[in-house]
Amino acid sequence: MKRAIKKVAVIGSGIMGSGIACHFANIGVEVLLLDIAPRELTEAEAKRGLTLESKIVRNRLVNDHLANALKSKPSPIYDVKFASRITTGNTTDDLAKIKDVDWIIEVVVERLDIKKSVFEEIEKYRKPGTLITSNTSGIPIHFMSEGRSEDFQKHFCGTHFFNPARYLKLFEIIPGPKTSTEVLDFLNEYGEKFLGKTSVVAKDTPAFIGNRIGIFGIQSLFHLVKEMGLTIEEVDKLTGPVIGRPKSATFRTVDVVGLDTLVHVANGIYENCPNDEAHELFKLPDFITKMIENKWLGSKTGQGFYKKVDKDILSLDLNTLEYRAAKRASFATLELTKTIDKPIDRFKVLVKGTDKAGEFYRKSFSSMFAYVSNRIPEVADDFYKIDDAMKAGFGWENGPFEIWDAIGVEKGIELMKTEGYTPAAWVNEMVASGNKSFYSVKEGATHFYNIASKSQAKIPGQDSFIILNNIRESKKVWSNSDATIQHLGDGILNLEFHSKMNTIGGGVLQGINKAIDLAEKEYSGLVIGNQGANFSVGANIGMIFMMAVEQEYDELNMAIKLFQDAMMRCRYSSIPVVVAPHGMTLGGGCEMSMHADKVVAAAETYIGLVEFGVGVIPGGGGSKEMALRASDTFRKNDVELNVLQEYFLTIGMAKVATSAYEAFDMGILQKGKDVVVVNRDRQIAEAKKHALIMAEAGYTQPVKRKDIKVLGKQALGMFLVGTDQMKAGQYISEHDRKIANKLAYVMAGGDLSEPTLVTEQYLLDLEREAFLSLCTERKTLERIQFMLTKGKPLRN
Repeated sequence: MKRAIKKVAVIGSGIMGSGIACHFANIGVEVLLLDIAPRELTEAEAKRGLTLESKIVRNRLVNDHLANALKSKPSPIYDVKFASRITTGNTTDDLAKIKDVDWIIEVVVERLDIKKSVFEEIEKYRKPGTLITSNTSGIPIHFMSEGRSEDFQKHFCGTHFFNPARYLKLFEIIPGPKTSTEVLDFLNEYGEKFLGKTSVVAKDTPAFIGNRIGIFGIQSLFHLVKEMGLTIEEVDKLTGPVIGRPKSATFRTVDVVGLDTLVHVANGIYENCPNDEAHELFKLPDFITKMIENKWLGSKTGQGFYKKVDKDILSLDLNTLEYRAAKRASFATLELTKTIDKPIDRFKVLVKGTDKAGEFYRKSFSSMFAYVSNRIPEVADDFYKIDDAMKAGFGWENGPFEIWDAIGVEKGIELMKTEGYTPAAWVNEMVASGNKSFYSVKEGATHFYNIASKSQAKIPGQDSFIILNNIRESKKVWSNSDATIQHLGDGILNLEFHSKMNTIGGGVLQGINKAIDLAEKEYSGLVIGNQGANFSVGANIGMIFMMAVEQEYDELNMAIKLFQDAMMRCRYSSIPVVVAPHGMTLGGGCEMSMHADKVVAAAETYIGLVEFGVGVIPGGGGSKEMALRASDTFRKNDVELNVLQEYFLTIGMAKVATSAYEAFDMGILQKGKDVVVVNRDRQIAEAKKHALIMAEAGYTQPVKRKDIKVLGKQALGMFLVGTDQMKAGQYISEHDRKIANKLAYVMAGGDLSEPTLVTEQYLLDLEREAFLSLCTERKTLERIQFMLTKGKPLRN
């Protein structure tokens, strides 16, 4: 049957329930969020003369939970306006409203008896055919639906979101004994396409896939840290970004999640998996038991493995259980990987290390490889689902089988034998059959070793994705050290950056010009997009700094002009140019997006013109573009100065959108033209589709603008008075005022005596002149140097 999800009910409004409600609101779904009605008044409510029958009182719990969620950082919602899509209520008065929803999601406390009583109440009002799912993190699904109707059981399963629901991509779908195939297929597709998730169908086993493997990994480290005499700082150094894991690594992550949460899942696995070969590993070490007794649970209690005292971060000594000053961790093996950009390429080096780090990696990877191989077919029939779960649920850049492939399957088996582990029989069978790797790439698609057929098979669901890693070499048209051009098919090229942090320097600018040249001569359109961690952190400020220090101002002027010209080519080429930003899209990355024919942005795009942080104004067309967009916004009888001021402040305050949707409000993305994709895996394919539509519709090269209204002295005077007042009130420094006044001059169009229509080139020349003059300032050079060495802005 054809299903549409227009309205969802979320039962339970705690951290998880509110987060799930917000994410459905993010994608435009109407949400009914319910929780229990309080059974007694607070003292404040009694003083106000309220009664238990008051709507304010009865919805207090759910409203407080939602308000707290919306205030939390990072925010669970793309744009605070989207919260209006959530209606709150309580389960006593409002449960009957679930008859009007398409999907009911239960997110109450993790107790089977409570969940079953909630389902009993839900069945009184739920209309037949409505989806009903539980967000449990470990209670067996088959227990929950016992005693329910046939229709209930057919449409019931587990849907386990990971916290925070907006940011973590894993969406585990766990069928019950009678869940229909139609329901599983629908949820699998809905999770991918609409929620932007990595959908993984798991088996109904304790902790499912993500937590079973993830908690094993953490418990393994808890035991290994004592065995090897490592400090928590050393383990966090070894298990963080160097191996493609989040900065919070292991112990900081536990502090954020909460030690009690981890212990709850670990105990559940220990109790419910008596035949697990690593059963004893899930038993809590003594130091964890003591921390639980002391209520050292992490961030929620103010101390865990780390503790903040004033401005100092202290760490826990696991031998004495006393806090001490954090110690810097360093290992010779890690030094060997500093020149290796991609974590996946570091693993071969790491396991060969002759120091304690090398020993740590050999032990931890060996135990992990053995464990995950033995979980097939217990938790899933296909091993790629374990990799998907760990990447999407725990933020690993590479899953355990991908890491094993990187080391070499046979080398991994050798390491395991040395450490006393044995891989599952199917791994040895795979190697014996001539398959030397878990994964392979054929015709642009990723294949995996299918245990049942004993051959490589295509991973399903890739048809709607374009994976650049899979086509980089086979579809390459041109490349240099910083950029690669691939043919995506149907006459659409893609330009991908691979400079450090995707900074924009000479190599990337050469790539832009080459891609447009090629597309104009032989192809139909161009996408500028990559699948790195971030789209681009902006221009190569190291290069700018060196030119400015050496006072090579002619060369710097030429470099800025090349940047501006490349942005203008994006706008005025004879083929459609679609830019696909995601993650951090700052400075020059933002300017590139603003000059595209269309932006296909990932929902998780953090975009802004941040040049004030390094003591300059946007110099790649960003200042010009904001003046142009302000001009286009002017309407008859508008107070034009107020409109221009909004665009000025967006740059002057170095505002960064916390989602693509916020970027519309800031004027960086444009309504009616630019689009947002929730699932980043679909972004390049979606961008290609839009480029193709424009090309096939008969794309016409735009005419250069000569009609930008600038306000001259009228605007300049207002801005200068404003910056003087900000300086007098000590809100900004003298150098901040100088930068702001330079920007004011550009956006006002100079000191023209009256409002005038000007060209883009006129504004670009003003912008470049202002940028160059700021590069001669000592305080600007101090800001750039501070950013290069410290990675954060200096306010001097």
